[in-house]
Amino acid sequence: MSVYAGKYLRIDLSNRTWQEETISEADVQQWLLGSGYAAHLFHQEMDPDLAPLHPNASIYIFNGLLVGTFAPTASRTSFCGRSPLTGIWNESNVGHHWGAELRFAGYDGMVITGASETPVYLFINGLTGDIEFRDASHLWGKDWFEAGDAIIAETDPKAQVAGIGTAGENLVKMAGVPVGPSHYVRIAGRGGMGAILGSKKLKGIAVRGKKRPDYPDRKRFLATVKEQNKYIKENSTGMSLLGTAGGFQATEEYGDLALKNWRLGTWPRAAELTGAVLYEKHLVRHTHCFSCPIGCGKEVEAPEGPYKTPRGEGVEYETMAGFYGNVLNENMEAGMLANSMCNNMGLDTISTSSTIAFAMEAYEKGLITDEDTGGLALTFGDPDVVLELVRQIAAREGIGDLLAEGSRAAAQKLGGGAEDFAVHSKGMEVAYHDPRGFVSMAVNYATANRGGCHLEALSYWNGYGLTLPDLGYPEIVPRLKSNPAAAKMAYDFQNYFSVYNPLGLCKFIAKGKVGPERLAEIVNSAMGWDWRPEDFIRMGEKLFQLKRLINNRFGVSRQDDILPKRLLKDPRPDGSAAGNLPDLDLMLPVYYELRGWDDEGSPRPERLQALNLA
Repeated sequence: MSVYAGKYLRIDLSNRTWQEETISEADVQQWLLGSGYAAHLFHQEMDPDLAPLHPNASIYIFNGLLVGTFAPTASRTSFCGRSPLTGIWNESNVGHHWGAELRFAGYDGMVITGASETPVYLFINGLTGDIEFRDASHLWGKDWFEAGDAIIAETDPKAQVAGIGTAGENLVKMAGVPVGPSHYVRIAGRGGMGAILGSKKLKGIAVRGKKRPDYPDRKRFLATVKEQNKYIKENSTGMSLLGTAGGFQATEEYGDLALKNWRLGTWPRAAELTGAVLYEKHLVRHTHCFSCPIGCGKEVEAPEGPYKTPRGEGVEYETMAGFYGNVLNENMEAGMLANSMCNNMGLDTISTSSTIAFAMEAYEKGLITDEDTGGLALTFGDPDVVLELVRQIAAREGIGDLLAEGSRAAAQKLGGGAEDFAVHSKGMEVAYHDPRGFVSMAVNYATANRGGCHLEALSYWNGYGLTLPDLGYPEIVPRLKSNPAAAKMAYDFQNYFSVYNPLGLCKFIAKGKVGPERLAEIVNSAMGWDWRPEDFIRMGEKLFQLKRLINNRFGVSRQDDILPKRLLKDPRPDGSAAGNLPDLDLMLPVYYELRGWDDEGSPRPERLQALNLA
């Protein structure tokens, strides 16, 4: 076996058939793997009129190019297709050990179409070469902690497993794909890919393998990995100790933290809920995804009390921002339990918490009534209400049935000005980094291919002190100034980070100061290539433009490259970003010119020609 497997599975659940497809070296040179190759296949095969949950709609699940190798953080898998939440392109990326095990089974990914009449799970057995369709009727209706553990018990104790909880079964538009056993679950959360699996009656996918990658020059690659791991560890000590939760208090200080559905500017309580406090009380152990030198994962447990939380993966920053700050919940253990429930039921914590905050404001304004909620008062700061709404959303019960559609659809149904405070872009709830505090993120959120996604640019990292000289950012760009430099930073960071999912690498190594030059060293030593750093930037732009072409076919245009009123017209009232608003009218034309898009938001033919996308 080479570095990558060179083949993927096409699985038809309607007929319970499968076949292998090859991936040529030329294809890899053109698209890489992961979400890059998935976007290429999707663009070839897409039917813009096919609804995301139609049986004939496909989900494209692909490892990044280096997954399963020794490369730092080579663990990332992308679940791709048309989002049930947004109706446009979506890639939901997750790290764990599942992708590496799929590579060890001899595959780079799979394309799944059709729908089973009865619940089923797949067992991809690389030890025997069998692809099994197994009955999952006894698992349907069970949440993921129980179902995932059961699938492992029924297949192989060393298998890795991914699948859905009850939210996916109930076609909740923000349902994700939990990966791993009950005590160590990561989740491909954003965009509702779990609902696609639910529509296909596919409860889970277990994989087991024994093959290992081979390298053109193993000695060179191992030497590179050793040096890069040392460098990354030295620059990631904070992430290793406290994970993303360690930055919770700093985001409040920078005017970055969403508060009370993005209405407040400061919240002193943040200092008492940060990762240092949480892990001092509740840490069980540190966890690592496959081949990761950082170890940002944290298992936690609250064994007693009113918000008793089972041992499981800890609360990440985005989840803390949503289930503490944005709903003004001051109870640490209640936030832990909300996180555990989302992992178990299979919910995206960002969209779920944001939609709950939206519902609380709608209740304040009388757009949601006690009659709608069955007497449940949707009051900010009440942890029991938050937990009950998480349950109702996953079950599509009561008001949860409306909220399960996401904040955009709920606002459209409620009317009465609700769309002014539904904080989303293109239907995806905006991640918890405020563009009023980091104006480059306004450009990113408005143009990111999957909607309100922070991960497509991560340019706010620069405002926190991350410099990447080889990307053209040796210094800090003023974070509150709307100017051409902020627009260019969104463009540059999008291009750079667009290669990470296709490569299968975690973007946190960039937080460890890995820029294009070090990225090139890692990939070239693994693959035997001689790509230059600028080749990876160009590939990132190419893949970003391909996904824009997909979205153009779904009807996305200039009029969709916007932000909600709350983030463009309503300034934070106090704190370090008080009074600041991003000027999209100033920055977006600069971005469009850099991208080579016309006035309608479509890539110009000459730019496509230059990127071999004509």
